[in-house]
Amino acid sequence: MKTDIIIIGAGVSGASIAYHLADKGVKNILVIDKSYLTSGATGRCGAGVRQQWGTKMNCLLAKASIDFFEKAADILEYSGDLEFKQEGYLIVATTKAEEVQFAKNVQLQNSLGIPSRQLTKKEALDIVPHLNPDAFLSATFCQTDGHLSPFKMTEAYMLAAKKRGVRFSFFEEVVAIETDQGRIKAVVTDRQRYETGIVINAAGGYAAEIGHMAGIDIPVYSENHEILATEPVEKMQGPMVISFSKNIYCQQVPHGSFLMGRSDPTVEKGHDIGSTWTFLREMAKTATELLPVLGNLRVVRQWGGSYNMSPDRQPIISGTEDLEGFYMACGFSGHGFMLAPVTGQLISELVLGQTPSFEPEPLSLARFKNQEDVHIEQSVV
Repeated sequence: MKTDIIIIGAGVSGASIAYHLADKGVKNILVIDKSYLTSGATGRCGAGVRQQWGTKMNCLLAKASIDFFEKAADILEYSGDLEFKQEGYLIVATTKAEEVQFAKNVQLQNSLGIPSRQLTKKEALDIVPHLNPDAFLSATFCQTDGHLSPFKMTEAYMLAAKKRGVRFSFFEEVVAIETDQGRIKAVVTDRQRYETGIVINAAGGYAAEIGHMAGIDIPVYSENHEILATEPVEKMQGPMVISFSKNIYCQQVPHGSFLMGRSDPTVEKGHDIGSTWTFLREMAKTATELLPVLGNLRVVRQWGGSYNMSPDRQPIISGTEDLEGFYMACGFSGHGFMLAPVTGQLISELVLGQTPSFEPEPLSLARFKNQEDVHIEQSVV
């Protein structure tokens, strides 16, 4: 079967890429996923969207994506509720070093048009009164950050892409990628072989494996990050509360539950997405220290999800000189959902040879050849 473009992965990145290409008139696009829509990292994420970053590129990508989210339902002609709420991110500083760094971050963000601001402890408590005043020094806040349903956002992209002729094939697994003289030749799945000249790797946690099939070494790896959800309660918290030093993010979603997650510095690289009692114990300690009232809530479930990590914690949105027709959108380090709009936009520009909306070098695979060009994003949990 002849297919002009094959996108591997039906998470939010793959769906966004499909939509953006189809919206520019590209035909004969197939999205393949070994499972169902949002079965990977997208359907397991914390659903937060923020612009408060410490590197210029992540700030720019996030700002452009939130600009899209604000109009997404109209642009994509989606009849449902995307559950987009912009009640902000409150990022607490717990050390003097963080206060100094956050001041620099806010200065950078403001220079790029992001309306973040540095808050005193009292100002932070005015926004989230149930914060423990003894657990932090100050905070930053951006009102236009917020929350969005990953399931509905991905569905909106898929439906809009389908209206433009994109085909989606679920429960079909890619097993090989054929190349010939430095060009993509075909994709082989457990169902059939597709002749194609363009493959887009949006495989999330399995991006490195897809790269290996094509003979491309992508310096990413996957690790399990866990989240829990509490019983739903009356609304008591608007913003996402996050602390990098305490290793926690916590928000109350529209239906009333609190979602909270953290990273584990001892977790092994790999594809395990199980849940552990150690996560629950450590999460409970941190959450009740920072937000004591949460100790009154019951946990109803917990789960793991895959972070596809890059060396600098910034995404790889790129083609490669080593293989014509091979593109990748991976290494989002836990933030692929919030950057999905601009990911689709940039990949479509690369594929079509259009002038990129953002400087391509900081997002390219080639940046890792010169370690002096790598600027590590520190604003991650």
